[in-house]
Amino acid sequence: MPRSMWKGAIQFGLVTIPVKLYLATESKGVSFNMLHAACHGRIQMKTYCPTDEEMIERSDTVRGYEIAPDQYVVITDEDLASVPLKTVRSIEIEQFVPVESSSEATRFVKQAYYLEPEPVARKAFFLLRQVLAKEGLRAVCKIVLRDREQLAALDPFANTILLSTLYWPDEVRAVGDLAIPGDDAAVKPAELAMAEQLVGMMTGEFDPKAYRDEYRAALMAVIEAKAEGAEIAEPVAEPAKLTDLVAALEASVAAAKAARQTAAPETMAEASASRKSRKPARAAIPVMAETAEAEVAPVRRRKSA
Repeated sequence: MPRSMWKGAIQFGLVTIPVKLYLATESKGVSFNMLHAACHGRIQMKTYCPTDEEMIERSDTVRGYEIAPDQYVVITDEDLASVPLKTVRSIEIEQFVPVESSSEATRFVKQAYYLEPEPVARKAFFLLRQVLAKEGLRAVCKIVLRDREQLAALDPFANTILLSTLYWPDEVRAVGDLAIPGDDAAVKPAELAMAEQLVGMMTGEFDPKAYRDEYRAALMAVIEAKAEGAEIAEPVAEPAKLTDLVAALEASVAAAKAARQTAAPETMAEASASRKSRKPARAAIPVMAETAEAEVAPVRRRKSA
C-alpha cells in the first residue's frame, strides 16, 4: 500500500471533502553512482560547516533565509505550518473551466498525484468527480506542497481524481525569442498535401501499452554485456539521404502504408471508426449541496535543509 504524502481537504463553496494525496508516477530510469576515476571507489557527499571547520550530519541542519549578507532568519517546521494560508491544509478550488478551453493554459505540468477520499467523504468525492466528467470541466485550484503554494488542476481520472501541479504563469518562458517561422512561411501545395496524407496514415487511438522506454532497455543491455566482459562497439549512424521535403514525405507515406498493411484488419477498422465518432452532448447536472465535514490533518513535512 503506498504511503500518502499529504492530508487535507478539497474546498469549494461550503463543501469540504477530506482527501489524501499520493504520487501518481515514479521514475524508472537507470541510476548511476559517482565513483572515483582512479580506484572506482564510491564517493560520498559530505555536509561541511566552514565556521566550525568540520563535517556535520544532515540532521544538524536547519532552514535559513538570508536577509542580509551572512545574516539569516531560521525557519522551523512549526513556522511553515503556521503560515496563514488556507491552502496549507486544503485544496482550494478557485473556479471550474471547460477542459477544451483551458488545455493550453494548463499544459505545463510539474507533477501528477492521485486523490483518495476519507471514508466520510466518499459520496461527496465521487459526486464531484461525476460532475467534472459529465460537464467536461477542470477545477483550477491552489495547494501548498513542499513549502510553497502551487497552482494545480483537478481532472477525473479512472475511478478517482487526478491533481496536476502547474507552473505559475510567470514561470513559463515566452516563445518570442525563438526563431519560429510565421504563418506566411512558404509551403508548397504538394508539400501540404503529402504532409496531410502522412498525418492521416499515422492517426489512430493512443495505446500507452504499445510504448516502452527503449533507451533504458538498450542501456541495460550495454551494462549487462560490459559486466560480462564483452567489448562494446559504438553504433554508426547512417547519413540522411533525402534532402528534398516532398521526397522525404513520399518515402514516409510509403513506409506508413507498409506498416498499416501489416496491422490487424480489426485494429484498422477500430481506428477508422474512432475518428468518425463524435462527443455526446452534455447532460444537465444538479447543483451540489451536500457537505462532507471531517477534521483535516495538518500537513506532513519532511525535515530538509
